[in-house]
Amino acid sequence: MPPFDDWNIIDEEEEQELQDAAFFEGKRDVILFCIDCSESMHELRDDPNYEDVKTSHLFTALEAAMQIQKKKVIVGPNDSVGIVLFNTTRSSEAKNHATEIKKNTFVYQPISPISAPAIQELIQLLDAAREDPELLKSTFPPLTGKKMPMGDVFTSCNWVLRDGAPKTASKRVFLITDDDNPHPGSKQLLTSARTTLLDLTQSGVQIEPFFIATPEKPFEPSKFYSSVLLPNVLNNEEEDTGVLPESTSITRIDDLLSQMRFHEVPKRAMFSIPFQLADGFVISIKGYGLVTEQKKGAYKYFVDLSDRMEVANSRTVYVDEDQQAEVDKTNVVYGMSLGAAPVEDVSDEEGEGVDTASRAVPLGKRPFYTADEIRSFRTLDLEPGIKLLGFKNRKELAFEDNVKHSVFICPDELKYSGSKRTFTALLKKMIEKKKIGLVLALTRRNSAPIFCAMLPQAESGEEGEWNEPAGFHLIPLPFADDIRAAPLEEAFRAPDEVKDAARAWIDKLCVKNGAYPPDSYPNPALAYHNAQLQASAFREEFDPETFEDLTRPKYDMIHKRAGDLMKKWKNALWNDESANVVAMTTGSKRKAGVSVDEAEIRSKHEDGTLGKLRVDQLKDFLKSKSQPVSGKKAELIDRVGDWLDAH
Repeated sequence: MPPFDDWNIIDEEEEQELQDAAFFEGKRDVILFCIDCSESMHELRDDPNYEDVKTSHLFTALEAAMQIQKKKVIVGPNDSVGIVLFNTTRSSEAKNHATEIKKNTFVYQPISPISAPAIQELIQLLDAAREDPELLKSTFPPLTGKKMPMGDVFTSCNWVLRDGAPKTASKRVFLITDDDNPHPGSKQLLTSARTTLLDLTQSGVQIEPFFIATPEKPFEPSKFYSSVLLPNVLNNEEEDTGVLPESTSITRIDDLLSQMRFHEVPKRAMFSIPFQLADGFVISIKGYGLVTEQKKGAYKYFVDLSDRMEVANSRTVYVDEDQQAEVDKTNVVYGMSLGAAPVEDVSDEEGEGVDTASRAVPLGKRPFYTADEIRSFRTLDLEPGIKLLGFKNRKELAFEDNVKHSVFICPDELKYSGSKRTFTALLKKMIEKKKIGLVLALTRRNSAPIFCAMLPQAESGEEGEWNEPAGFHLIPLPFADDIRAAPLEEAFRAPDEVKDAARAWIDKLCVKNGAYPPDSYPNPALAYHNAQLQASAFREEFDPETFEDLTRPKYDMIHKRAGDLMKKWKNALWNDESANVVAMTTGSKRKAGVSVDEAEIRSKHEDGTLGKLRVDQLKDFLKSKSQPVSGKKAELIDRVGDWLDAH
């Protein structure tokens, strides 16, 4: 299947400028790590990876931030990252902010594009802190006796992002703390924190909290954060679940980096369009791609100017071959080939002054269209949006109807007030009645309208684990032109003995929980490529032997658990006559050779694999040795074996 970015690419190179470039703009991402520096975060603990080494939650949080930045050097070089520490007595030394940062907040890394020197500075700090565990506590002294108001923390984050983040970028704050109740008994500070957080989210910033819990000190979001942070799920406004669905509760501190890497991928909306439920009844929705192929970063071209290297940029130019002069793109029209060769002698007067809706093309001449006309053909003059056509039973949606990646849609309350409530009511009723929706969708201004199935999904999952949010999957349906018939040929049927032998080893190798978790297996080719580039960027040694490919099967375990059962199945398969029957096919393909030399047959006899030979090959060998050729395959194998043993 094509990735999302390829959906709207036109095959012809000369038509690529017709793409709607709005979706490709503003793809930069900004992450601000907001890390708690309180005394509990500085508390020294045994390092789970190294013996006789002490670490702390603050060290692990900074190390995770460093690893995310190192990854972005390769996969997101245009992104920006910053680090803010709160509950510390160290004052901020940043001078490039227009507004003063709140007290007890320290900007360790201002928002800036990813750069290797800044990351290396953080690496040096962490290396020194590993040698001296007390270094972080002296570098970022914790605030003692009290906690900084969370409202001031969110205000500082807002100022840092406002002064340093590009306006068109997607902005997120990774909040890392182990304190589940920073202001016990203070409703005023709770209300202040909720109000300032609302200002932060309304400016386009998304909060992604990472709560650190330990067996001695579990983290309970219901004490404070479930009343402050805004849940991003579809619940009725009157309901208060007391659970923060978008939070990640870290019960093992070494899981912090893996959870951050999973959440590091930005959640960018592919489109934000109206959803028409009926005439005059419209809400607003946003669409997100749940699966997009991750590719290697684009290479750049450089020109060697002996004393320096300069980036070579490419551009498309249209040239008149006769005049050898550059043509303005606005004067370019598009010719459609109808099977006849184009006629050179076309007068300028032909076709002028004729309405485009009823344009007549002289016989044997090529029709020409402007870019606006081509766009009109593609979109059928429809505006972006989704129109509900009706409903069908859930079981009528076939698996093979999915011809492209589905898109996940959820309500957008900012454009149409009441969208969330209406969307939720429709979702719950469709789930209750086991229905799917049929819609006509035009998701982008320059795309073609398609029919889609709207599959409802209820919220599922447990706190701290992977959650499936509530919403609809928009599944593109095939047109009649897209459907192909499969060749219906009856295959050979294996006997019950072979089936039972196969079932025995298959049951031994079943995937845990009966599912394949794709978030646990990164693309090994991409990871290997990025690891080499990352080592080169930071002047580190790359040892290919240390690279771990998680997709590589564990052959030792497979042979230990099911090796004997596989051998039994193979023996049953070799002794099955139906497995050696060759299906008759049409055509004039050359018949496979029958004769097999004696050395090869003797080798198979010694290995016990005579069953791999075909019946005609066994008979040919016996005939050459003046032996009887009658009987079933098993008898022929025994006869060949007896002759070989006697000679």
